[in-house]
Amino acid sequence: MTTSTGEVVLAGTAAAVPSRLDDLLRADADTLRRLYVGARTPAVADLTGDLRGRMLALVAIPRWLFGWASLLARTRVFPWLGKSFFADGADAARGTGINRVFTDKIRWFKFDTFIGPSRAGDFGAFQLDYDNPGNPSFIRAIKDEVRELRPGLYLGQAYFKTKKREILMLYFGLEKPV
Repeated sequence: MTTSTGEVVLAGTAAAVPSRLDDLLRADADTLRRLYVGARTPAVADLTGDLRGRMLALVAIPRWLFGWASLLARTRVFPWLGKSFFADGADAARGTGINRVFTDKIRWFKFDTFIGPSRAGDFGAFQLDYDNPGNPSFIRAIKDEVRELRPGLYLGQAYFKTKKREILMLYFGLEKPV
C-alpha cells in the first residue's frame, strides 16, 4: 500500500516506521508491537535530556473502562509530558530518569536505566526500573522498556509486575526535541 510519509501502514508482517511521534497516535497495539520488535536497542547515552512523550495504546486495560484515557492522551491536555534521562557518562551502562507531568517543572517517579533483555522477545531493550524507595508501591511495580524506531524516535512498553507475572499495560512513544 502506498502512503504519504509519516503514515503508519502494514506491509505483510512489518510496519512502516513513522517519522514523528504524533504519527504513532494512529497505530493500533498490533502495529506498535510489530514496530517494537523491528526496532533497535539504543545505548544508555542515546536517551539523554528531556524527551516529549505520548501514551499511544492501552493493551491490558479494558477499553470500555479507560477508553477516555486513550482519547485524552491524543490531546495537549494529557498530564504526562514525557521523561527526562541522565546517563552516568558518555559510555555509561546505567543512568537515571524521571517523568515530567503537568509542566516541565513537576517531576515525579524516578527510575533507573540500563540495557537488559526485553520482555517482548529475544532481543535487548533500554530498561526503566521504577523500584526506587521514594516511589509509591504501585509505581515501584512498573517496568518500562524502550527501543529506537529511528534516531530521536523511541517506542516503549509499560509493564506492571505482579507476584506471578509481568503484564503489558500500554505502549508509549518518546521523541527528542528537534
